[in-house]
Amino acid sequence: MRLKAFLAVTLSLAAVGCASSGLVGSGDTRSIAPGIAQQAAQQHEQVLAEFGGAESGRRAAYVSAVGGRIAAQSGVAPGGFRFTTLNSPVMNAFAVPGGYIYITRQMLGLMNSEAELASVLGHEAGHITADHSAERQNRSLWTQLGAALLGAVSGSGDLAQIAAQGAQIWTLSYSRSQELEADDLGVRTMSGAGYDPLQSPRMLASLGAWTDLETRFVGRDQDARAVPSWARTHPLSSERVGRATDRARATGRAGQGLVNRDQHLEALDGMIFDDDPAQGVIDGRDFRHPDLRLAFTVPQGFGIQNGGRAVSIAGTSGQAQFSTGAYDGNLDAYIGRVFQALAGQQGQVQVPQTRTTQVNGLRAATATARMQAQQGMLDVTVFAYEFARDRAFHFVTVTPAGQGLGPFSTMVQSLRRLTAQEAAAIRPRVIDIVTVGAGDSVDSLARRMAYDSYQVERFRILNGLAAGDSLQRGQRVKLVVWGSR
Repeated sequence: MRLKAFLAVTLSLAAVGCASSGLVGSGDTRSIAPGIAQQAAQQHEQVLAEFGGAESGRRAAYVSAVGGRIAAQSGVAPGGFRFTTLNSPVMNAFAVPGGYIYITRQMLGLMNSEAELASVLGHEAGHITADHSAERQNRSLWTQLGAALLGAVSGSGDLAQIAAQGAQIWTLSYSRSQELEADDLGVRTMSGAGYDPLQSPRMLASLGAWTDLETRFVGRDQDARAVPSWARTHPLSSERVGRATDRARATGRAGQGLVNRDQHLEALDGMIFDDDPAQGVIDGRDFRHPDLRLAFTVPQGFGIQNGGRAVSIAGTSGQAQFSTGAYDGNLDAYIGRVFQALAGQQGQVQVPQTRTTQVNGLRAATATARMQAQQGMLDVTVFAYEFARDRAFHFVTVTPAGQGLGPFSTMVQSLRRLTAQEAAAIRPRVIDIVTVGAGDSVDSLARRMAYDSYQVERFRILNGLAAGDSLQRGQRVKLVVWGSR
């Protein structure tokens, strides 16, 4: 979560959240409709703020170059696609109607070749060329209630409405047939661009393995990081991997064409993996932000995911978000603006009475309201803290009616200031490309990873190694090690 990003941004993607991709024309080459392209361009800066900003330099140029090869095979007129690398720890890639395709550095870090990158970019381009955006359905609870609260501190019901609609684009789920069609288009496109199409199922298998591992973390003290976003919006399965393998072989080019593993590894060397400390870091069930000098702990059994504007916490018994907003020294008014904005999304809501309290030496206030959503009656609680006369932070929690804070009672009491020493000790994890030596093994290299748990499993998945695969001397592999700020 970046303070400046949250204060500056309210998403306005309502116009394209469920709209056509905007392709016009017929024949072998179509174009992006100018109006849709203009909307995507206007929203680009808002997407960047939501996902930690755009990367620049050598790695961003590399992704754009690979995207250019894919775009040339897509059937869309030159200049129709724009590819952006996001500084985000979320495992995600997505396409916005209008030809904008985004991929996070976290997703790049999982890949082991340029051909795997081409497969994902081709898949996302396929969603646009097949006009899948017109048929997607949003299945997120936050569409009904929580997304409105992202913009609540603005005090504008209209802005909250826009925020809720705009947030849909990050939680839209594709149908099974749409995913398979995008897989097919991705295989065809990457093959036409000269890449080995067998790298597509290889990438899908790595994503599936990473998702399985991350799912095991949720609810454990070792790591409460949420399941990767790409896995939620692009469901993975062994059947899908097998189908992609069949499609790759059907091209007649399986095992042929570019892989470019070394070029991809060079682009990753030194890249931050997982959280950027400038946005806060997840450490087990703890969230710590060295620049904002704060920390809190999520309940056991809940996943946590960091975004550009907020930290999201989710579990089977409730959801929550942590964020900030404009503050003038009045906590009651601060909380009132949240509920006033929510009223613009949900209809008439009576602003509840606030209760003042103290949490770890911080002045705090809280209020709970009962609200109606598609899922039924819900308790919405705002718990706000004063960090300075001009700065406040707050949780918004959503639980079934009658529970109030429910499972989040300990979380709201855990918020605290970090000491200068604690903040200075927070370092990023970075990818280090190393060459396997004579005495190296999977176990010995995995022990160098900057994780306390599942070191071998992480090492194997990050390097595309199956359970029985061994290393060869001279082979280049990825490690995730501690870096410096």
